[in-house]
Amino acid sequence: MPFSLYLASGSPRRKELLSQIGLKYRQILPTVDETKEEDETPESYVKRLAKLKALAGQKMLLQAEQKPVLGADTIVVLDGRVFGKPKDKDEAFAMLMALSGHTHQVMTAVAVVTDSSEKVVCSCSEVSFREIDSGEARAYSETGEPMDKAGAYAVQGVGSIFVKKIEGSYSGIVGLPLMETASLLREIGVPILSSAP
Repeated sequence: MPFSLYLASGSPRRKELLSQIGLKYRQILPTVDETKEEDETPESYVKRLAKLKALAGQKMLLQAEQKPVLGADTIVVLDGRVFGKPKDKDEAFAMLMALSGHTHQVMTAVAVVTDSSEKVVCSCSEVSFREIDSGEARAYSETGEPMDKAGAYAVQGVGSIFVKKIEGSYSGIVGLPLMETASLLREIGVPILSSAP
């Protein structure tokens, strides 16, 4: 089956979102060091990781297999503090209690690399949480849903019960801002909608 690009991500949400806009892709799973550098801003950090993932994915391919590679990364930021994926249920609980009653930013960076170009964009949205009591934060942590999510919640899942208000890109909060992604892909010649009947 013909495909347009490689997705350098194991995220099921990103797979669903790419499929949602009709893109055919193949998934590859590069490994990168996600350690934040000292004095690195959250936006610089998330953009660097997205690009690192795309470049690492490109290195996995043979020359004959070269097509655009898309990498992405999502972080949650509260008062300048970066929340990635929780290491365990206790950290998930702590993240939820920190986010409770506050507005935080969700930054998702998207990188697309080809043989001749490297393009990166970042989508930043704001999410306001209602107050969460410790019992429901603990119960939610026990569901397992928070474990592979930046900030320890899924806006498209049970975690939506904590969300009071969203400003920005819903798909970006889920893990791939579709408007920005489609724009990047069009820039490098990957058609979006052009082959629709």
